[in-house]
Amino acid sequence: MLNVNNVSLRFGGRKLFDDVNIKFTPGNCYGVIGANGAGKSTFLRILSGELEPNTGEVSLGKDMRMSVLKQDHFKFDAERVIDTVVRGNERLYAIMKEKDAIYMKEDFTDEDGMRASILEGEFAELNGWEAEAEAASLLLGLGLGTDKHERLLSELESKDKVKVLLAQALFGKPDVLILDEPTNDLDLHSINWLENYLADFEGTVIVVSHDRHFLNMICTHICDVDYGKIRIYMGNYDFWYESSQLMSQLIKDQNKKKEEKIRDLQNFISRFSANASKSRQATSRKKLLDKITLDDIAISNRRYPFVGFKPEREVGNDILIVENLSKSIDGVKVLDNVSFVVGREDKIAFTGNDISVSTLFKILSGELEPDAGSFKYGVTITKGYFPRDNSQYFNDVELNLVDWMRQYSEEKSESYLRGFLGRMLFSGEEALKEAKVLSGGERVRCMLSKLMLSTANLLIIDQPTNHLDLESITAVNNGLIDFKGVLLFSSHDHQFNETVANRVIEVTPDSFFDKMCTFDEYLEMRENSSL
Repeated sequence: MLNVNNVSLRFGGRKLFDDVNIKFTPGNCYGVIGANGAGKSTFLRILSGELEPNTGEVSLGKDMRMSVLKQDHFKFDAERVIDTVVRGNERLYAIMKEKDAIYMKEDFTDEDGMRASILEGEFAELNGWEAEAEAASLLLGLGLGTDKHERLLSELESKDKVKVLLAQALFGKPDVLILDEPTNDLDLHSINWLENYLADFEGTVIVVSHDRHFLNMICTHICDVDYGKIRIYMGNYDFWYESSQLMSQLIKDQNKKKEEKIRDLQNFISRFSANASKSRQATSRKKLLDKITLDDIAISNRRYPFVGFKPEREVGNDILIVENLSKSIDGVKVLDNVSFVVGREDKIAFTGNDISVSTLFKILSGELEPDAGSFKYGVTITKGYFPRDNSQYFNDVELNLVDWMRQYSEEKSESYLRGFLGRMLFSGEEALKEAKVLSGGERVRCMLSKLMLSTANLLIIDQPTNHLDLESITAVNNGLIDFKGVLLFSSHDHQFNETVANRVIEVTPDSFFDKMCTFDEYLEMRENSSL
């Protein structure tokens, strides 16, 4: 068991959290959520012992081992991949190295023999003989083939290094597992494997993630960092979100039909409990979720931006025809003879190869010319484009946000622009920030504002959830669900894809797949066949 007793932390005069008392118990997964800057990652650093709190203490049960997902992708560059994974259990790794050094000695002494015997016993107790096999199994599960297991970590691409460090954290079945954004840069197969692995994990998992589907699949509890407090709620992210929204509405409508709102909340809990029992989570977790009752969920200080796309005109019958598009980048083919027709009801999730998808979107938006093929929009179509890389819109731009927005708005008055920026969480002095100094998340919110101002009826959106917090992701997700036009988009957010798309197109340099279906149906087909 991991105990947090009376923990408080301040940075300067700012209180991040105060008087935190939590018991993290085995068999449960705790999703740590909170607005940007609330202290989620800082809390994980306190739990792992990397950061000392101002008051209180964190204690781990006797003989329990904690494992933490490392964030430094270069720390183990000089190590073999398989050795890096085994280093997830530092004691086992140290024994292996000391044993090897003893056996390599030319003048092997009786003392060396005694020491080797002790090490061999401890090595066996730690399941050392299965260590490399377990490490290889974890790597294979995450999609890293055996051809890379003997390489140095420095020889791998960044996305493969992420998988190695994740396998390192999982290695040796630790009692407590601390994961900060474990799904970053993982492909769909790896995320699905990790979800299943953690659902059956017998120890304690504490995780920060912006992937709502991932949190829904693995979490038995939500750890909410808000108002300088950390509160625990039973259930996954969707349960916490829906319950908190209902509770918020209930409090706002204090003079209205309280009883009806309470019934809505209780009915939701009943539905959630029933649905959870059909999930893929472990049996013990199903039983735990079945016991959910109405908790006093506090009103949050989170702010959700307003995201709404209103087309100026409806689309006609002719939307977009794409015929035989091909394109090479730096001599490497990324699109090969791509053809499809877009219908007036389509919201298409594009998946597959990120470079191929982004290149296709650049061509369709007019930013890039194809090597071969053509495309044609219907006469009623007005298009808006959200690029994955937005640096050209901000770098070296000497404008504040009001003037930046004025470039893209027909209405030029400052009061209108400030009102629009306020709905995107740039209020007061924040509206006068220089565009060139914005954070990644702030830039994305500005680009979404630009897209809303376009009043386009066909949107091309490339990875809109990158750099956003959960609140902004939820707002964008809901805004695109409600969008009445045609949508071509790509996203690594599972829930985003599943709730928005009615068609999936997979495009890679050497393959193409197109199906009218939900994203989950696509994944099932992908799992059961070779697309």
